[in-house]
Amino acid sequence: MMQTVYEAFCRSVELYPQNAFLCVPPLEGRSYNPEGVEITYAEAAVAVDEIRATYTRSGYTVGHRVAFLLENRPDYILHLLALNSLGVSCVPINPDYRHAEMLYQMDHSDADLVICIDTRFTDLEKVAAERGNLPVIGMGAFSDGVPEPHREVDGGKPGLQTEASLLYTSGTTGRPKGCILTNDYHLTAGKWYSELGGLVDIRPGKERLFNPLPLFHMNSAVVSLGCMILTGGCLIIPDRFHPRSWWREVCDTRATIIHYLGVVPPMLLNQPVSEWETAHSVRFGIGAGVEPELHAVFEKRYGFALLEIWGMTETGRIFAVNSEPRKIDTRAFGRPLLGFEAKIIDDTGAECPRGVAGELVVRSSEETPRKGFFSGYLKNEQATEEAWTDGWFHTGDTVVQDETDMLYFVDRKKNIIRRSGENIAAAEVEAVLQSHEAVAQVAVIAVKDEVREEEVLACIVLMEDAEASETLAKELFDFSAERLAYYKPPGWILFLDQLPTTGTQKIQKTQIFEVGEDPRAADAIVDLREFKKKVRQ
Repeated sequence: MMQTVYEAFCRSVELYPQNAFLCVPPLEGRSYNPEGVEITYAEAAVAVDEIRATYTRSGYTVGHRVAFLLENRPDYILHLLALNSLGVSCVPINPDYRHAEMLYQMDHSDADLVICIDTRFTDLEKVAAERGNLPVIGMGAFSDGVPEPHREVDGGKPGLQTEASLLYTSGTTGRPKGCILTNDYHLTAGKWYSELGGLVDIRPGKERLFNPLPLFHMNSAVVSLGCMILTGGCLIIPDRFHPRSWWREVCDTRATIIHYLGVVPPMLLNQPVSEWETAHSVRFGIGAGVEPELHAVFEKRYGFALLEIWGMTETGRIFAVNSEPRKIDTRAFGRPLLGFEAKIIDDTGAECPRGVAGELVVRSSEETPRKGFFSGYLKNEQATEEAWTDGWFHTGDTVVQDETDMLYFVDRKKNIIRRSGENIAAAEVEAVLQSHEAVAQVAVIAVKDEVREEEVLACIVLMEDAEASETLAKELFDFSAERLAYYKPPGWILFLDQLPTTGTQKIQKTQIFEVGEDPRAADAIVDLREFKKKVRQ
């Protein structure tokens, strides 16, 4: 049985030496590999051995952590594999982090070394000056060697329970938490994806997976990478999502699978028709958050299925809609399976009847609930144990399960708006508004209401050709009122130039307004509450 990600990689090097392992699409003007590059398993193995030798000479071993700020470059994965062979954990840094965010992460993680692209060397040196005992090495100087770690550790031989990476949550509601992920977690996640079956048909040695998500995210660096390593496939890593060049990149790299987030389909659908959008080799897409109103439209235009999934950094494994009927006019995301169990509970912990919304809780099994999950939150045992209350991992997602066991996403538990005794899922209102041709991005949040407890506020970024006005606000209200119960449309609409997002393009709702700020006092906010009236039947 394989004990490390590196061992799994070595196995595929033996089985598929000439298969492409990593691919960067060509992109004019990019600072690295503008003409694109493809690296075979055999070529990657040589590069990994050279990197491994550099770390070995300096004494890096089990118990040490090396931080990366390497963007979405192949170097990230080559260094990860080299360090994994030694039992050293990788701590990826979000390239969008500012000084204070990087300082927190480096301090919290106890990183022993930072490897970064040369253009960020000065930024990391400033962090290191405050942290202390944190050498920073630019990629251009790596071949000259790295300093010995200042910490003494127990060392030993890496195994299944050795920490392989330390991924930080997006931090949309506070300080990011460091999720400890072992080799067992990495291998379990990759194997789970590769063996889902049904519509998620992974063909050994044949797939080319195009994933525009950042490598500091579990979707790309754990699930996708693990699946490709275990099946001898190729991971295609663009620098980021480019709507205008997406189809050209997908065609140039001969992708057979694409990954997406909810923001991707509407942005692609807003692009003009091109020759590339139907010249691809994509068999299916895997992702989360496509709006039901856009699902069929996307599939008809581009000619392949989008298969919805659900997962979290803490879980590794994913649920997936991998069989028909897929119920694409809903937010269905799959059924529980042996090895990844689920139930829906109310606020008392009791299981909800079918059709009743509650919190999704998951586990591996009753006997081994945490098998294959994250090992815990670094330096926060209390948060870890709270998340595992009663032997189930509490996801914080509000979900409904039907009589066929299908699970449907409602919203994050904290995004439920309580108005006059009615529960309103922000995601449902967002889905409707997002389908309007004038809307580029939308975030729906609760604001205080002296009469109704809470009211719905929609913060909207418009398309380039749309102009903010009270008339458009009323049009958007009417649009949603035609599709939602009378109490759900926005009572307030505020047009903004942009919305704060994480590196994976998740909107950070808590950062739209300052702490203590009343959104209702914002300039140019439009009050639409008078139009929210129940129609008598």
